[in-house]
Amino acid sequence: QVRLVESGGGLVQPGGSLRLSCAASRSIFRIAAMGWYRQAPGKQRELVATITNNGSTNYADSMKGRFTISRDNAENTVDLQMSSLKPEDTAVYYCNAPLYGVRYWGQGTQVTVST
Repeated sequence: QVRLVESGGGLVQPGGSLRLSCAASRSIFRIAAMGWYRQAPGKQRELVATITNNGSTNYADSMKGRFTISRDNAENTVDLQMSSLKPEDTAVYYCNAPLYGVRYWGQGTQVTVST
């Protein structure tokens, strides 16, 4: 199993930037695709971005060009750089790691975009 801990959330004004980080309790080298998801109040959890262990990335359409996912297999971290943030980006952001058929989630970190 793997434990995931997200950090970096907070309150930011529209147009601002935040960098989220996900730290894994074990090596992520063999975890094929790690990802970030988000869940806004009253809405279903949705994909933000994923990254494979060879660096291939995939983004939800609304995040393309604004968000950048990266991973450091040596440090066992997956980061999400968010820029040009909008109020509709307000949500709890979760890190995800599929491992041996189980999808592991962190506890989430709140991102609030507001004046």
